[in-house]
Amino acid sequence: MTVKATFTAAFTEAQRISELLERDYGEAGVAVSLDERTGGEWAVDAYFEEGEAGEIAAMLRDRLGAEGFGAPLSVEVLPQTNWVEVGLQSLAPVTAGRFIVHGSHARSTLPAGRITIEIDAGEAFGTGHHATTAGCLAVLDRLMRARRFTNPLDLGTGAGVLAIALAKVLHRRVLATDIDPVAVRVANQNIAANDVGNLVRCIAAPGVRHQSIRLRAPYDLIVANILAEPLCRLAPELAPLLAKGGALVLSGLLPEQRERVVAAYRMQNLSLERAVVREGWSVLVFHRPQRLRRPPTCGA
Repeated sequence: MTVKATFTAAFTEAQRISELLERDYGEAGVAVSLDERTGGEWAVDAYFEEGEAGEIAAMLRDRLGAEGFGAPLSVEVLPQTNWVEVGLQSLAPVTAGRFIVHGSHARSTLPAGRITIEIDAGEAFGTGHHATTAGCLAVLDRLMRARRFTNPLDLGTGAGVLAIALAKVLHRRVLATDIDPVAVRVANQNIAANDVGNLVRCIAAPGVRHQSIRLRAPYDLIVANILAEPLCRLAPELAPLLAKGGALVLSGLLPEQRERVVAAYRMQNLSLERAVVREGWSVLVFHRPQRLRRPPTCGA
């Protein structure tokens, strides 16, 4: 039996709840996710494989009450279903540029001439079937046809799809990071299954302050397929990691969030080069000029 506990709150409080649950229950096998909802609210979902719903609800209220949280809590018992098997049956291969993302169940039916990325449905976001990941793949394919990148960073890697794609095309070392230890575990499994373990290093790291991220900077290609709020918040720290002439690919954005993200990165002296929309989700490509623009002089 799986019990799903859900808190809803504004981003700052939801993030605190997520971090607290991961710290207190992560080692016990409780999976925790943080997702943006409509109306500015965020949801924290925690999945417990042991315990009764009432007991879990009481435990969480006591634990979070001590921290002063007032977020609404709902608890439900999920049906006994093999969600991975159900997911595999419903996920058809997805084509994006040269890439085709598929599950192991479709391995024998793939067309020739594509760069294959095998990802089975699992615990981490980003199987390639969501429009944000597929859109990023198509944009990265176009970028990598135009120039050769040598030092890429995949921030918020999820299941590792984009890092695997970068490694398969560039044949260069790729650093992939994610704030979620579960995602890192799943990504490392996928990296190994796609035979790029010698090229991709995946680590758990909140934000961009981790020493491993700083030591490899500057990057000539950075891709971050996360969410609008963290992308805006990270702009002052993420933009300086991009090398002169480098490309920054941002995704996970709804149409109404696009201008806010564009403004945040323009303030960091990055130029918007391209915006692509796939199934209602935006992918933005920024460029760091070789030289900063100077304001015009008098009489110019």
